[in-house]
Amino acid sequence: MPSHAQPRTIKKILIANRGEIALRLARACRELGITPIAVYSDADRAALHVLEADEAYRLGPAPASESYLRGDLLLDIARTSGADAIHPGYGFLSENADFAEACERAGIKFIGPPASAMRELGSKTRARQAADRAGMPRTPGSTKALASLDEARSVAAQIGYPVMLKAAAGGGGKGMRAVTRYEDLKSAFEAAQSEAERAFGSNEVYLEKLIERPRHIEIQVLADEHGNCLYLGERECSVQRRHQKVIEEAPSAVVSPELRQRMGEAAVRLAQSAGYTNAGTIEFLLDDAGNFYFLEMNTRLQVEHPVTELVTGLDLVHLQIRIAQGEPLPLRQQDIELRGHAVECRIYAEDPDNGFFPSPGKITRLVQPGGPGIREDCGIYDGWVVPMDYDPMLSKLVAYAPTREAAIARMLRALDEYVIGGIRTNLAFFRRILSDPDFQAARIDTGYLERLLLQPNAECTGGSSEEREHIAAIAAAFFESQRPAAAVAATQPPSAWKSAARAEGLHS
Repeated sequence: MPSHAQPRTIKKILIANRGEIALRLARACRELGITPIAVYSDADRAALHVLEADEAYRLGPAPASESYLRGDLLLDIARTSGADAIHPGYGFLSENADFAEACERAGIKFIGPPASAMRELGSKTRARQAADRAGMPRTPGSTKALASLDEARSVAAQIGYPVMLKAAAGGGGKGMRAVTRYEDLKSAFEAAQSEAERAFGSNEVYLEKLIERPRHIEIQVLADEHGNCLYLGERECSVQRRHQKVIEEAPSAVVSPELRQRMGEAAVRLAQSAGYTNAGTIEFLLDDAGNFYFLEMNTRLQVEHPVTELVTGLDLVHLQIRIAQGEPLPLRQQDIELRGHAVECRIYAEDPDNGFFPSPGKITRLVQPGGPGIREDCGIYDGWVVPMDYDPMLSKLVAYAPTREAAIARMLRALDEYVIGGIRTNLAFFRRILSDPDFQAARIDTGYLERLLLQPNAECTGGSSEEREHIAAIAAAFFESQRPAAAVAATQPPSAWKSAARAEGLHS
């Protein structure tokens, strides 16, 4: 890691992403006096991040492989627009070391870690090797890709079942298979390799001991180009469905100050050992006994970064940009103080009653929540058509309050205010989770949500807000039809519900 970084002035940043994160980054740029430059595919021509942009350039057709994943096109636009830097957000090219290297060769600052650190820590197997060198506890298992089924059997025999097969080149639950007995290892090994090849272009998998019912705890780190590195507390990310995070919190209800310090210091050691700079997240599994094990590192800004911002009072995107300009971190570890509690829900266009199948389509009505302690990072508007070409996340709804209990109550209130008509969403699903006694008591682990889904649900988990309005209008119309005409005074103002019912065509 360099002991001194040359200062640089960034006047324009090309945002190599879309949706809510593109809008989030553009706002941070404007606050720092930097011009944000948007890019878009044909499917996103009318997207909010494009409509709000100072400059916007077409990338290509809707498929990401022909637009947002085309590093050559992004660099061409950066040169044409005069961008000094590129911020990749998350997803797409955010963890692509070749793209980071191409930016460096083009003389355009990549706002993220250097390509060397990304290669060291972005590969799951190389990251496990780096964890060993940094003296970080990790789950027992292989540190290199398995060469054969026989090697997988040998490693499994050494560490004992149950075990977990994982793709070496990626995450998000792709290429993962839990194996509880010898007889199932062959089919799981072949399935994991096949899925990893389809998802990441590499069939390399490794094997580790399966920690049963762990919590998923991650540590946010920030490192400048002067050798300084900080940890900004932890996030609880145990509420997951198929290894995808659904709800995130900061801080964790079960992490003590002493444990936070041990995990944070381990995370800093790993980042510094690889020459890491900018924002990154080290993920751990935490067992019932309070033992933590290194899982992986995400070499980018995380979807759930707002909960850390709310409890620390820091703006991570501002700090990312300042680090990219060669500035030293403006604070020390002892300056970091966690205050209050934040909860984030990922709002998706999906149907919980139909296997969480994506629900693209036109948003016909939008009422967004507000009030004290509510933050929403979103990229949608009334009348926008949610495309079917990308991840269906619509927004991130975040609630902040002095305590966890108050933050949950505030989130429930905000969910009740939120109306998204025309498409199916998971809003009601979040109300079910946040009202669950086990969630409210923080009795959660990575298998919590799957167990909850197996329980009978007294309330409808699906149903759009528009459908609920239709039902209310029908009920109001029926009520009005049963009232004697004489009971309605001539001077009485028209009923809002009656008007709504007429709008639905329920009165002649």
